[in-house]
Amino acid sequence: MTSWKEKLAGSVREDWDKEIDVFQTQIDLKKQGKIDDKIFAETRLRRGAYGQRYDNGQRHDGVDTRTLAFPSTILKKGPDTVWDAPGMMRIKIPYGRLNKDQLELHCDLAEEYSDQILHVTTRQDIQLHFVHIDDTPDLMRRLAQVGITTREACGNSVRNVTACQYAGVCSDQTFDVTPYADAIMQFLLGHDDTMDFGRKFKIAFSGCEDQPCGLTNFHDLGAIARIKDGKRGFKVVVGGGLGAVPYNAPTYSEFVPEEELFPLAQAVCRIFGRLGEKQNRSRARIKFVVKKLGIEEFVRIVEEERKNLRPDPRWTGFLSNLHVTAETPHRGPSELSQGGLSTEFARWQKHNVRPQAQAGYSVVLVKLPLGDFTPVQGRQLADLCDEFGAGSVRFTADQNVILRWIPNGDLLEVFGRLGKVGLAEPGAETISDITACPGTDTCKLGISSSRGLAGELRKRLSVVAEHKPGVEDLHIKCSGCFNSCGQHHVADLGFLGVSRSVSGRRVPHFQLVLGGEWTNNAGNYGLPMGAIPSKNVPQVVQVLTDEFSKTRKEGEKFREWVDRIGKREVKKLIDPLTELPSYDADPSYYSDWGDPREYTIGDIGVGECAGEVVSGVEMGLSAAEREIFEAQLALEEKQAKRAADLGYGAMLKAARALAREYNANISEQPDEIVSEFNKHLVEGTKLFLDKYAGAKFAQFLFRIHEQGPRDASLEAARELIEEAQLFVEASHECRGRMLAAAKPTAAAE
Repeated sequence: MTSWKEKLAGSVREDWDKEIDVFQTQIDLKKQGKIDDKIFAETRLRRGAYGQRYDNGQRHDGVDTRTLAFPSTILKKGPDTVWDAPGMMRIKIPYGRLNKDQLELHCDLAEEYSDQILHVTTRQDIQLHFVHIDDTPDLMRRLAQVGITTREACGNSVRNVTACQYAGVCSDQTFDVTPYADAIMQFLLGHDDTMDFGRKFKIAFSGCEDQPCGLTNFHDLGAIARIKDGKRGFKVVVGGGLGAVPYNAPTYSEFVPEEELFPLAQAVCRIFGRLGEKQNRSRARIKFVVKKLGIEEFVRIVEEERKNLRPDPRWTGFLSNLHVTAETPHRGPSELSQGGLSTEFARWQKHNVRPQAQAGYSVVLVKLPLGDFTPVQGRQLADLCDEFGAGSVRFTADQNVILRWIPNGDLLEVFGRLGKVGLAEPGAETISDITACPGTDTCKLGISSSRGLAGELRKRLSVVAEHKPGVEDLHIKCSGCFNSCGQHHVADLGFLGVSRSVSGRRVPHFQLVLGGEWTNNAGNYGLPMGAIPSKNVPQVVQVLTDEFSKTRKEGEKFREWVDRIGKREVKKLIDPLTELPSYDADPSYYSDWGDPREYTIGDIGVGECAGEVVSGVEMGLSAAEREIFEAQLALEEKQAKRAADLGYGAMLKAARALAREYNANISEQPDEIVSEFNKHLVEGTKLFLDKYAGAKFAQFLFRIHEQGPRDASLEAARELIEEAQLFVEASHECRGRMLAAAKPTAAAE
């Protein structure tokens, strides 16, 4: 039987072909026990092969942890990863564009190697799940044959370069950023100065500043198109990020000439590799380097490094070929006849069709529920882009796909063809178009079911949203944990998965985050308002949208409404829905959306709670949460120092509540609280340590305690409050682990 290597011989780029050969050899050596688990894990990550939930060979069924019957019982593809456990394959799609042949190949790969679902990520990538490690070299070769690499789709590398999906056809753009995104991806792929990162590095391009576009504000490096004195260039921002604690990217320069963009990016990467944290991974993103040095000092160091770079013709070589990414429509422009259009078409057209800058053409937004589509749907999209468009599609950060260069006169035909494969759902980029990370479905770090929640909200909101003034245009985003893969910080209503222990049982919850801003390149981040039982989240959305629709002023946005009425009033609205019935009264609250099992976090390596609730700890953690809310109110009133002090105090309260279980005589002196907390929960029992994040959240307390109050800025206070919220959430998780272990006896010391 002819292998794919033999079949594709001579049709794959030579350097990519060699890279895949190397990876195949590493797989073979791993089977012989000649490569360490950790080394191989990083190797496959850099090739885009990711771990998936249950790849440790175990799954908790709500009662106990059961062993899954994978064929291999000894061989591992990582320290805690069974060889035959299916994994996820992330495919790097620069700025989200695929041509017809590439899209059709993805559909073939989904059918042959995965569960026949293609998932669009918030970084414009494609992910295939349930892929066997032994199939990955063939999969990579077939992708390489059509010009796609999976290299550095994961790992400590420059991840997929993203860009506005409307670049080149947008009426508001300064200029088309597509060729710049394309060229910098190729320039930095495998570059020597990107090989020594402690964490990932993300780049985004935006054609304008006031729209969502490339969402540059939360990227490690963001470039916003500018023209100065008739010359092209970019406003450059650096050191942004979401994750556990979001950071707004400060401005590196208001204008960098286009010929200086690549050497600047290279110098930034080199400095990140040199100064970025390598041991403490929770502090290893470039945002922490920028924060530590300050933007002025960071700029100075980068500029000095820029002088040391060896000149590279690739810095400017691409500028003579900016048309390389240009698109040519396959049909001429035309206009839509307005007679006899159905109500269904009109509803779809309202939000799913956007006029292009080029007269006679439109962009069609195809709504992908939960970011998923099937091979059958994908092939229809490929046919449509080829027959009516310019031969390519673009995936979006909203987990949708767009068809560009559609003649207006063909919109009705395109609508009908989309409907035949279930892709004509109206309401793109509205409140029913919900972003969600994989969560507990396939992610090892998922705490609550973000996709399950998003699916439930979709069903409810698609029916009622258009009847509430102002509500249609809201954004909802769901993350399964604190890592913000669902970008909950920049949604009007964001949700991140957390859990609570009640009477010895785990209960899925979502932290509500209000007032994020999607426009202005994700200009502002929301703040947590409290944890809601997962099954009450739809009611919370209904209560908040009802009140917003009734009491908003003309033209008032949701963030402005929240600011006007105040978080205290918002909290009054949602407080009744934070209450939880007992298990006997309503056991449905104790399972998650879309999962009949009794809820547990055992699947992420933490044992379920077995003991009774310790009322002293619960009271202490409740007091800490209350203090965080007071801190948010102080921040809202521009009292930065008070907000910061309250955030610090909340961490101390949570730490004391936990430590008091080991020393009943602990005082309220900060030095003693921190010392006892560290002694018993971090260095002693290690119960505060997260299996994956380690001491990350404990370090929030240690750092502020050691360094004292930060500067009196509102931004510094906001960051401290975010850290305090995460510390308290970690304290709840620690309490669960304490209950699962033998209950300690408090004794005077």
